Amino acid sequence: MIIDLPDTTVSQVAKQLVKVREEGGAVALGRVLTLIIAARNGVAESAIDAANDASREHPMRVIVLTTSEGEPHLDAQIRVGGDAGASEVIVLHAYGAAASNAESLVTGLLLPDAPVVAWWPEEAPLDAAASPLGRIAQRRITDAATSPDVRDRLALLGRTHAPGDTDLAWTRLTHWREQLAAVLDQPPYETVTGVEVRGAAASPSTALLAAWLQLALDVPVRWSYEDPEHWQEGIKSVRLTRASGDILLERPAPGVAILTQPDQPDHELHLPRRTLRECLAEELRRLDADVLYGRVITTGWEQLGPPERDA
Repeated sequence: MIIDLPDTTVSQVAKQLVKVREEGGAVALGRVLTLIIAARNGVAESAIDAANDASREHPMRVIVLTTSEGEPHLDAQIRVGGDAGASEVIVLHAYGAAASNAESLVTGLLLPDAPVVAWWPEEAPLDAAASPLGRIAQRRITDAATSPDVRDRLALLGRTHAPGDTDLAWTRLTHWREQLAAVLDQPPYETVTGVEVRGAAASPSTALLAAWLQLALDVPVRWSYEDPEHWQEGIKSVRLTRASGDILLERPAPGVAILTQPDQPDHELHLPRRTLRECLAEELRRLDADVLYGRVITTGWEQLGPPERDA
């Protein structure tokens, strides 16, 4: 069910939500959090789709805030039932001066006594934690992969990091980190003496993986960029050097990785690029601060040297 509320107010939207629940269309009971999505019109629908999919694991209220120039007014839309997955979605489109106070637009629509997560699918504030929406959120999700200069964006994330911040460029690394940890948890348990990470120039995950490995293994890490035509492929390979020989985890094609180890046959692994829904659902599983990400984006990034080749 979709209910359009043109030229409305936040108070009227809240009253309509109560009416919908009283008529049996939706209930707030069981919803575990409020997710605020701040996005442009062009990316709002894809973000809503990802949130609806993730809501099957995390029932929630989704508040989508978009802004435009024009005469000051507020249009709203409420989506419940099949149009909102296991969530209830409130889309707010604020025009002109009506968009000047983002915090006041969403405060009256938050679920009572429930955690708040703020997500910027594309362009994020320079300091997420200090932004109007960031101040009311326990977790703040950004995506450095949407920035035109990913290294500048990572440096900024490190300088402004506050507990509760996270970035989807880090979330996309989960399967890579799991595979590498599993390899090092097997005999011969030798010390890693060198690391090499290769990836695409537009992939902030490449730099974050290098920073994580440097922190975890306490060894210098070399990292480099691939040719620009391969930018969509993200991380390409990780090589770990040990006395008995190198371990190479390489993704020669999307979705497939090859693990090469000394004196063992090559293993083909399923390693697809993670979807937006998967990354969002993972971040919503924890509402406490991601301490490891905090160390990687601050200390790890500061210690990591520049790439050897910038494509």
